[in-house]
Amino acid sequence: MALSAFSHAQPKDATGVIVLADGTCIWGKGFGATGSAVGEVCFNTAMTGYQEVMTDPSYDSQIVTFTFPHIGNVGANEEDVESRGLGAVGLIVRQDVTRHSNFRARDEFVEWCAKHGKIGLSGVDTRALTRRIRAQGAPNAVIAHNPRGQFDLKALKKQAAEWSGLEGLDLVPGVTRDDREDWKGGYWQLGTGYAEADNAKPHVVAIDYGAKDNIFRNLVKAGAKVTVVPARTSLEDILALQPDGVFLSNGPGDPAATGEYAVPVIQGLLERDIPLFGICLGHQMLGLAAGARTAKMFQGHRGANHPVQRVGEGWGESEGLVEITSMNHGFAIDAETLPETVEQTHVSLFDGTNCGITIKGKKAFGVQYHPEASPGPQDSFYLFEKFVGML
Repeated sequence: MALSAFSHAQPKDATGVIVLADGTCIWGKGFGATGSAVGEVCFNTAMTGYQEVMTDPSYDSQIVTFTFPHIGNVGANEEDVESRGLGAVGLIVRQDVTRHSNFRARDEFVEWCAKHGKIGLSGVDTRALTRRIRAQGAPNAVIAHNPRGQFDLKALKKQAAEWSGLEGLDLVPGVTRDDREDWKGGYWQLGTGYAEADNAKPHVVAIDYGAKDNIFRNLVKAGAKVTVVPARTSLEDILALQPDGVFLSNGPGDPAATGEYAVPVIQGLLERDIPLFGICLGHQMLGLAAGARTAKMFQGHRGANHPVQRVGEGWGESEGLVEITSMNHGFAIDAETLPETVEQTHVSLFDGTNCGITIKGKKAFGVQYHPEASPGPQDSFYLFEKFVGML
């Protein structure tokens, strides 16, 4: 029996539901954690890395629709966890999650979701839902799971309709670290796991706006010693650590809201000519600090197969080269607002949106995509080497 009807009529076997803000109900089989959670429904086209996606803090307050049907088949393990932050609140999949078949698995994905508070819904026509998001934008919704199939649809609709949405929302305080941390983990290798970092310099201070751990591992692989600090760390406290460079991490929410306290710090670092590298949210806030503006996207970019082209001066023979990248963002820098002091370095070949900038006369640059490749391709590791090579 198909459980993915977009209607109020509840199929008799349904134990899970997505209720959109307009009252549309999408039924299915619930799994993982029970209860309900509110968020923005988005879609991700990656064919691998579902556990990394679910533990990416950039997905805080989002419900991820996976377009790839085989989610859960490699189980779950602690090595693939990308953060200690919140991550996505729920997920929507086409097929039922089967038992794992992978030698690295330490847990079944269904049990892992229950343990970590992730509400799942299977049996949904994810193609139809993705088409709806592409046509109408990412909706606010509530995802709910009750093994007895009992739901208060009126209350769930009210909860979805009254949620503010991501625009204007600063979610960073809920996912950043509480204290400073000297990063120890090195790069992962099959059979040996994560090596210990032993770099003494150069010293990178990474501001954690909701970072993925593999970013820090890539900085270590590129040759840096990394100290991670909370998002609200003051300029004076960052300078006291005597950084050779400062990294601006990814994270969730509206960059303009986070920028209210983050941008003045970044501007202070730019004034002191300290090298900067930003990824995703960090890239957007670097743009804000330089005078550009950001805007909410209609549906966002989320997947591991996004083509990005190198543009502008300074690339030499590699100008025009295309990188296949991993992306996860619902906001972007408005390229039309870039001041003359900022050069655009990368653009999306899907829709032409900005994917990279550099600040003229400064050792400061950022990219919208995720070069740490977790999950995703490894075309863009050179950016970590470029940053560490500046220091």
